Amino acid sequence: MIKGLLIDISGTIHIESKPIVGAVAAINHLRASKVPFRFATNTTQVSSRRLVDKLNKLGFNTTREEIFTSLSACRDVIESQALRPLLLLENEALEEFDGIDTSNPNAVVIGLAPSQMNYDQLNKAFRLVHQGAPFYAIHKGRYMAVADGELSLGPGGFVQAIEYATGVSATVIGKPSRDFFLAALRQIGMEDRPQEVAMVGDDVQSDLGGGAVQLGMQRCLVSTGKYRPGDEDGHKVMVFGSIVDVVNTVLSDAQ
Repeated sequence: MIKGLLIDISGTIHIESKPIVGAVAAINHLRASKVPFRFATNTTQVSSRRLVDKLNKLGFNTTREEIFTSLSACRDVIESQALRPLLLLENEALEEFDGIDTSNPNAVVIGLAPSQMNYDQLNKAFRLVHQGAPFYAIHKGRYMAVADGELSLGPGGFVQAIEYATGVSATVIGKPSRDFFLAALRQIGMEDRPQEVAMVGDDVQSDLGGGAVQLGMQRCLVSTGKYRPGDEDGHKVMVFGSIVDVVNTVLSDAQ
């Protein structure tokens, strides 16, 4: 039985400026139940504060406490090691790193930042990593769903370009790293019972792979967002039509 949920955001409860049909009501029902949950997201184009504002404009009525982001996890890592990062992030995401010294960088952080993925910026990152600077990928998603129903490049290809050029593997901060899932599980008080928690997402690898498998979590793949038929092949996941079906199943079993 599923007794807790970690829920992806982009592609799972909304796509750009449109909520998934029924998602707002489903989250409201979940919030009113006793099932603990967190939104666990690799969203890197906006800060946590801006993400809350965006979700609330879509009707989700959420709070900062309900959201665990890879950006905030990355800031924790940077602060704990007193690093001065080169941040390849969009301006709206840089707010997450307010107060962090970025002069004379000695580390590299890459997120989803289309405006930053040019030769000059990537070459700066390459030079730093080649010289031994710590290299962090907020996540390595290959692609994402956008409003027109098509797919667009994620940061993974750019991260791998630096990895290929330097021979250095990036440390992944967000999903699907084991540490990210453990930190999110701690927030809902279920770090000692990961097998009773389900991760819900539209990407069988970036959302449901890696640490989710290692920790023995249950894995729910939704057929929205970037999902394409056959994504589940070869993976031991439960497939649902949408987040609405996941929430209905969990709440029905909890009665």
